[in-house]
Amino acid sequence: MGSKWQVEKKKDPYYKRAKGEDYRSRASFKLLQLDKKYKIIKKGSAVLDLGATPGGWSQVALEKVGEEGIVLGVDLQKIKPFPEKNFHFIRGDFTKKEVQEKMIDIMDGKADVIISDASPSLSGIKDVDHLRSIDLANSVIGIADNILEKNGNILIKVFQGEEFKNLIEELRKKFKVLKTTKPSSSRKKSSEMYVIGLKYKQ
Repeated sequence: MGSKWQVEKKKDPYYKRAKGEDYRSRASFKLLQLDKKYKIIKKGSAVLDLGATPGGWSQVALEKVGEEGIVLGVDLQKIKPFPEKNFHFIRGDFTKKEVQEKMIDIMDGKADVIISDASPSLSGIKDVDHLRSIDLANSVIGIADNILEKNGNILIKVFQGEEFKNLIEELRKKFKVLKTTKPSSSRKKSSEMYVIGLKYKQ
C-alpha cells in the first residue's frame, strides 16, 4: 500500500510542480487556484492558517500578504520555519481554548482571513471521517466568530457527506457570499470540498 502511494505521488503533476517551484507541498496549488478565482487573501492581510503543517498554504499566504501582512500557522506537528519575519507559529491543537487564546494574543484579536486545509485523524470509514471533518470545520467557524474581522474571508476544507448541507446553511447566515468548489489540483478520488465564505457579516 505504502509503496503504491509513493509511486502515485511521484507521478502526480502537482507533486512534481511543487518540487520544481519550491513549494512545501502540492496543496499550495489548491490555495493558489482558489485565491486566483475568489480573491480570498489581500496584500497586508492578517491570515490565520489552521492545520498549517507542512506549510504549503502558509507559504502562499506569505506571498499574498507581503511584508505589510502577517501569517500565523497553527498545527499539532512542527513546521519548518520560514525566513519571513511576519510568520508566526503555534504548535498545538487549535480546537483547545488555551491555543485559541495564544492565537488571539499574537494576532491582536483580529484576522482578516482564516484558511484551513486541516484533516481529522482518518479512520478509513467514510461516514466517520466525514463527521470528524464536520467537527473540525465547526471548530474553525467557532474561531472565526471570535477573531474574524467584519467583511473578512474564510476557506475551509470539508469532506462531503450527510452533514455537509447543514454546514453550508450555517455558513450562509454568516457570510454575504458563499461558494463551494473543488480545485483541479484536488485529487479526483478525494471526497474533499472547499468552502469559501466572503465578507463576514459579524
